[in-house]
Amino acid sequence: AGATTKVFEDVPDDSVFQREYDRYKLDTSTVTERSLGDEFRHVLSIIHRQEPMASRDVDYITWEVVEYWKDNVNPGFLDYRKSVSDEFTAIEWRDGKEAGGSRFFGLGGNVYIDCLGGFGIYNVGHRHPVVVAAVRAQLRKQALHSQELLDPLRAYCAHILAKITPGKLNYAFFVNSGTEAVEACLKMTMLATKRHHFVAAVGAFHGKSLGSLACTSKEAFRGPFLPALMKVHHTPPNDIHALAAYVEGAAFAGDPIAGIILEPIIGEGGIHVLDADFLQAARELCDRYEAKLIFDEVQSGMGRTGKWWACEWSGVTPDLMAIAKGFGGGVMPAGACVGTREVWEAYIENPFVHTTTFGGNPLAMAAAIATMFVIHSEKLTNAARQRGDQMISSLRRLKDDFPDIIEDVRGRGLMIGIEFTNNTYGYEFSRGLFGRGVLVAGTLVNAKVIRVEPPLTITAAEVDLVVSKMRGTLEQLTQDKAVEGESTVLPAKL
Repeated sequence: AGATTKVFEDVPDDSVFQREYDRYKLDTSTVTERSLGDEFRHVLSIIHRQEPMASRDVDYITWEVVEYWKDNVNPGFLDYRKSVSDEFTAIEWRDGKEAGGSRFFGLGGNVYIDCLGGFGIYNVGHRHPVVVAAVRAQLRKQALHSQELLDPLRAYCAHILAKITPGKLNYAFFVNSGTEAVEACLKMTMLATKRHHFVAAVGAFHGKSLGSLACTSKEAFRGPFLPALMKVHHTPPNDIHALAAYVEGAAFAGDPIAGIILEPIIGEGGIHVLDADFLQAARELCDRYEAKLIFDEVQSGMGRTGKWWACEWSGVTPDLMAIAKGFGGGVMPAGACVGTREVWEAYIENPFVHTTTFGGNPLAMAAAIATMFVIHSEKLTNAARQRGDQMISSLRRLKDDFPDIIEDVRGRGLMIGIEFTNNTYGYEFSRGLFGRGVLVAGTLVNAKVIRVEPPLTITAAEVDLVVSKMRGTLEQLTQDKAVEGESTVLPAKL
């Protein structure tokens, strides 16, 4: 075992690497296919490699990754990367030197400030030492569980969740991702109500597996699968009358809804904060028609908005809640469906009606428990409020200075959306900002909106630096358009 480990830890023989690199530089078609054993050794040596790579190695590995991505993953994603970045082949390599920080390194050594946060997974920063230590400690004992016996961390994690979630959400079913958490919420609702008909919001995104996809509202995602999707009706967000009319009409027609599923802050739909009055109306409609209220807090939860859960800003408590993304601390994939005892009754009668192999595994539970501890002990909800106020006020000043480019800035805490006056500005802003060392990205349902979701550990100085780079990007965008004659956009003031 020791010898095998040493082989994996060794960097590939330099003469072999040089020979392959020389062939690659001369003509990529002359690069020979490695044997399966050599392929394993090559890739495992990359995994074990810690030190920075020489430019030769960076070039060769980048070429390999692009080729294998094109041939074995999905070339369409490479086309997308070309559209949003001049450095479309940029490869992530390692997290920043400051554990729990907001930065990461590319393969070539470039450092980036992460304002995308893995779509909201890095709430406690990259590789927070408390989370990493908990996972390592658990890994030394047991990585996965037998499924048959009682694994302690699942019980402890559920108990802690019951303490920090609103109302009486005392029960938890653990999963690996957000779409699985939503699927579990939908199934628990159907078990509890014996109904199969839901209401969601226009612009909603709840995932892409079949149940959650039915609740997602974008035709581009739903269209190819429509015949297989369950019945979900979408009403405009914050339109109490439209929501009430549909729920009341469905009941009158003999097809009452099972539940209403809402994101307290619509994420992929463009970062829209739902009104407290609207959420309260949804709560009252569910109570009146014996339906269940589901809040999807996959992106907005775990302290991101300045409270543990975005729904707490409204004071409205759901019957079920979907949790994921930041739940695993950016170290392990982890999520949960949490609900009340009333909702759980039917599931208690048959605990095998919904199961998972890897959900709630010991490593994920260790990460989740440590993550909740970090958010609590480091007061990251307060940090999210403070840095969020700083970021939003600064971005609104940019909006005032570039009114022909930025249409709106909105959000809560560190869940922020910048809406541009057209899609092209959004793409070019993202491209230019990445060239300046800041990572952002668009939202999946609203192409005009760029999301800003940095780790909650981002510092005030880093926020100022990011905003400065954004200003530089907007100034360059303005100059480029003026030179090209495509626009005469000028900032209101510089």
